[in-house]
Amino acid sequence: MNLQQLRYLNEIVKNDLSISAAAATLYTSQPGISKQIKLLEEELGIDIFVRNGKRLAALTDPGKVIAEVAARMLLDAANLKQVGQEFKNQQTGELTIATTHTQARYALPPVVKQFILQYPEVKLGLHQGNPTQIAEQVLSGEADIGIATESLALYDELVTLPCYEWHHCVVVPPKHPLLLEKRLTLKKLAQYPIITYDFAFTGRNKINQAFSDAGITPNIALTAIDADVIKTYVELGMGVGIVAQMAFVPERDKHLKMIDAGHLFEASTTRIAIRKNQYLRGFGYHFIELFAPHLTREIVSQALHQNSQDAI
Repeated sequence: MNLQQLRYLNEIVKNDLSISAAAATLYTSQPGISKQIKLLEEELGIDIFVRNGKRLAALTDPGKVIAEVAARMLLDAANLKQVGQEFKNQQTGELTIATTHTQARYALPPVVKQFILQYPEVKLGLHQGNPTQIAEQVLSGEADIGIATESLALYDELVTLPCYEWHHCVVVPPKHPLLLEKRLTLKKLAQYPIITYDFAFTGRNKINQAFSDAGITPNIALTAIDADVIKTYVELGMGVGIVAQMAFVPERDKHLKMIDAGHLFEASTTRIAIRKNQYLRGFGYHFIELFAPHLTREIVSQALHQNSQDAI
C-alpha cells in the first residue's frame, strides 16, 4: 500500500467513480490507475468497488470505509508537508482562501493587500463559490480557510469561529418612492419587485424568514450570486435590491441610494472555517487575525485543539 494508490482511489471517488476523469485530473493513464487499484484490493483482500464489466458501478460497503480512511490519510500527509515547510521557511508557501463573491469583493481587499505586503513570497489564492462549495473545498483540502455567512457551522468536520455581524440594506434608484418613507416596512418593500441573492448566498434565509414571519409573500423578480449583478439590474429599473450593507459603496454606487434595513432583517454572521485536525501554518493564523482581529492565534489554536480532542 502506498500514498499514490490512496490518491488514485480518492480521485476516483471525487470524480463519481470515473477512472478516465481521475486519470485526466492526475495526468496519468487509465490502465495505470486500474492496475494500482487492483493491487490495493489484492493487498487488502477485499473488493473496494462493485464492477459492471470494466465500469465501476459503486463502492462496496468496506470500500466506503476504506475511501474515508484514505481521504483522512491523504490530509494527514498534507499536514506533514505543511509542518516541514513551516519549520524550513516561515515566509514562503501557499495559502488558499475559499469564500463568496461578497466577501472577496468587499470585505477581503484590505486584508489581502496587507497580507501580501507582509508575506510577498506566499502564494495567495482566492476561490469563489457558494457556502456549500466553500465547505467542501475546506473539507477536501483544496482550501486552507473558508469564509462565508451561511452553512459553514452545519458541518461537524469543520471548526468555525464568528468573525463579525452585518446587516442587509435596500438599494433603489434616485427619487424612488421608498426614499420618502420615514421608516421602511416589509409591507412597503413587498409592493415592488425585489432583486436579491440566490438562496444559498449571503443571508438570504434571513430575508425569507422575515417575510414569512410577517405573513408577506414578496415578489422576488430576480436572484443573483453577487451584489454587483443585483445593483446593475436595480439601476436598470427592474426592481429594488436587497444586498449586504458592506456591498453598497457610495463613491462607486453613485447611481443608487441606500435605505437602512437593519430593523427588517436579522443580523447575519460571517464565519471562518478550518478543517478539524488541520495543521495551519503561521501565516494562515496571521491572515485570520488580519480579517478578524479578535481571532488571535491562541484562540484559533485552542478551538482547533479542542475540536481535535473531541474527535478522538
